[in-house]
Amino acid sequence: MKFTSMFIGALTGATMLCSPALSAELKFVTGATGADIEFAQKTFAAFEKATGNKVTIVPMPSSTTDQFGQYKLWLAAGSSDIDVYMTDVIWAPQLADQFVDLTDASKDVIKAHFPSIVESQTVNGKVVALPYFTDAPALYYRKDLLDKYGKKAPATWDDLATIAKEIQDKERAAGNKDMQGFVFQGNAYEGLTCDALEWVKSSGGGQIVEADGSISINNPKAAAAIERAKSWVGSISPAGVLGYQEEDSRGIWQTGNAVFMRNWPYAYGLGNSADSKVKNQFGVVPLPAGSASDKSAATLGGWNLAVSKYSKNQKEAIQLALFMASAENQKANALFASHLPTIVALYDDADIAAKQPIIPQWKNVFLNAVPRPSAPTKVKYNEVSSLFWNAVHDTMSGKGSAKDNLEVLEAKITKLKGANW
Repeated sequence: MKFTSMFIGALTGATMLCSPALSAELKFVTGATGADIEFAQKTFAAFEKATGNKVTIVPMPSSTTDQFGQYKLWLAAGSSDIDVYMTDVIWAPQLADQFVDLTDASKDVIKAHFPSIVESQTVNGKVVALPYFTDAPALYYRKDLLDKYGKKAPATWDDLATIAKEIQDKERAAGNKDMQGFVFQGNAYEGLTCDALEWVKSSGGGQIVEADGSISINNPKAAAAIERAKSWVGSISPAGVLGYQEEDSRGIWQTGNAVFMRNWPYAYGLGNSADSKVKNQFGVVPLPAGSASDKSAATLGGWNLAVSKYSKNQKEAIQLALFMASAENQKANALFASHLPTIVALYDDADIAAKQPIIPQWKNVFLNAVPRPSAPTKVKYNEVSSLFWNAVHDTMSGKGSAKDNLEVLEAKITKLKGANW
């Protein structure tokens, strides 16, 4: 069976969510990452056939920071230009007032999703976005290279650095001058908050701001974790990593020029595509910990579907969100782009397990994922995150020590918090 036929078959049930209606033109906004645009086009073709409504994609840069800034501009202006927004898991508390309450519309399907994800998209008792796919990153490693040099996947960050350096140097000596030991997301944007939170949390340094609202980032373990990451730059990671986002890392990895990569699940399917230099040559394991006594930490990610309260076609926009969030479409998305479903039952789906074997493996990683401090910091999260990623980026760029930069960061976050969050 060709995949096109499989996709159409998987969507058959999803079309039942929608009923034919007068033609409406809907605008859907999303960040263009990996195969997301291609999958969205397939989804919308099926939706248009089922409903008669047309959907146009409004593409955004892959940087979530840039996306969030543009979203706020549209919504603050009360713009009807966008009907359905694809939203990051951390944005619900900040944008809730601008989105349609989907509680009643989703009442028959919402219980199928992971409760923690539904909770993250529920503000003041209202479901403001439907879960679409979830995310938790892992460590990608070259099985062929580790086997070649008799190494096992690393359990700690120090192990990673040691193995990465040895294999990188030996591969370069053998002729591959472009080989890198480890690639990750080091640019000054939300992605660095995710990476650095993992370094800090997995080293016992806390979560920047704790669940009770207390500011915890200024501590020796957090400083040591960031200094350790700084030591990678120019050693096992290229100097240019300080400008990398997800696709930059994947580009190096997929051309066969990295031993290890930190990235999200979407990179798995692309890494095994026909034109990939690493097809069938890599595996994934949980991200390393700071030490044998520490626990791995993977930042909780994921994307959701929100309907603008300024949309002139709210009924049709809600239909589209339900269509995209359905079990049938999530299954198709998992098969096509290796995205993690938010519907619990799909982790036991035989078709998904056969085509995307990492997805069942990822269930425990996801269940133990670490949230960014968006809940305790509420509408101030974006500013907290910006302050954090800039402090980390400054440190890794050689602009001050982690100790000094975290002291300044604590003072800035304390001022931002004021009397309370």
